[in-house]
Amino acid sequence: QVYLVESGGGFVRAGDSLKLSCAASGRPLIDYAVGWFRQAPGRERESVVHLRRFDLSTDYADFVKGRFTVSRDDAKNTMYLQMNDLKPEDTAVYFCAASTTVLWGDKRDEYDIWGQGTQVTVSS
Repeated sequence: QVYLVESGGGFVRAGDSLKLSCAASGRPLIDYAVGWFRQAPGRERESVVHLRRFDLSTDYADFVKGRFTVSRDDAKNTMYLQMNDLKPEDTAVYFCAASTTVLWGDKRDEYDIWGQGTQVTVSS
């Protein structure tokens, strides 16, 4: 199976940018539906963006459209999340995830492989 490790989180000010990485090992990311999720303290884990298995179709949550961009480098077996114009409400732990059961999905329960998460904190 695939193993996922996130990196790139940090402490930034509102309006700044960060780029998160999700390095995969064991299996190619293209073999899975994958996505980025986030979880803020006291809140449910929510989908930020998800990618269809085998192709690059994407679907972004409304709250990040126009600010966040997902990309995937298959040669490096790595997925990225470029986050621009960050807001304090973007503060959360960000996770990448892969699904062995669905081709396309935005629900936490549809994903069964998770990284450890990376903290993003945005100050006002």
